[in-house]
Amino acid sequence: MRRREFITLLGGTAATWPFAARAQHPAMRVIGLMGSGRAAAQSQWTAAFVHHLNELGWTEGRNVAIEYRWAEGRSERFAEIAAEFVRLKVDLILTHNTPPTLAAKQATSTIPIVFATAGDPVGSGIVASLHRPGGNVTGLSSETPDTAGKKIELLRELVPGLHQLAILSDVGNPFSATDARKIGEAARPLGLEVATFEIRQAADIDPAFEAFKARAQALYVEAVPIMFTNRVRINSLALAARLPTLHGVRE
Repeated sequence: MRRREFITLLGGTAATWPFAARAQHPAMRVIGLMGSGRAAAQSQWTAAFVHHLNELGWTEGRNVAIEYRWAEGRSERFAEIAAEFVRLKVDLILTHNTPPTLAAKQATSTIPIVFATAGDPVGSGIVASLHRPGGNVTGLSSETPDTAGKKIELLRELVPGLHQLAILSDVGNPFSATDARKIGEAARPLGLEVATFEIRQAADIDPAFEAFKARAQALYVEAVPIMFTNRVRINSLALAARLPTLHGVRE
């Protein structure tokens, strides 16, 4: 996702949604920012967001206030934060990733919601379609169905003779099932065995490594909040096991 595109989207949304929402806060707009990870881990993204808001004439503390909330990779926090934003009557909810966006949508049908990214917004039920999202939700899709084959290709280049691949998957994230399925579909014609290990909480990561490190030749880590929040732990375990690892996002 290109940050400037997202900020432009947010600025355009703020300018076009109903005037009734604006009347509630004539001097100060309020954005509820729901971060799926930790504040420190996402500080660069947050700084870029605030910087580009300034370029659009929205200055924090002058004509816009931002309520920051961080789920720290815990999926149960999404619904709690969304409910809090509804109680605060924020003018707009900003999310990223699929589960927090779904939580926000379930919490309100009137407050505008902008998602910075979602893996499959149509398939997961966030929006009706990419061209006409409908309702109170809009944003950017990061769905890349054609990249599964490229990921497998890169892993085979890194690990000649690769035939056993492990996947770390978030069982509570609708995007994860789709991502794991596409990786499996790309691997099957090549004779690769794929084993998916479901992660529900951070405590599941170490046991998963114990289960697959002796037989897996490579690891694919999905780009979902719980993996992003625990990426240092995952990478430390992968390095200790000398296990080539491919993440879904650069960070």
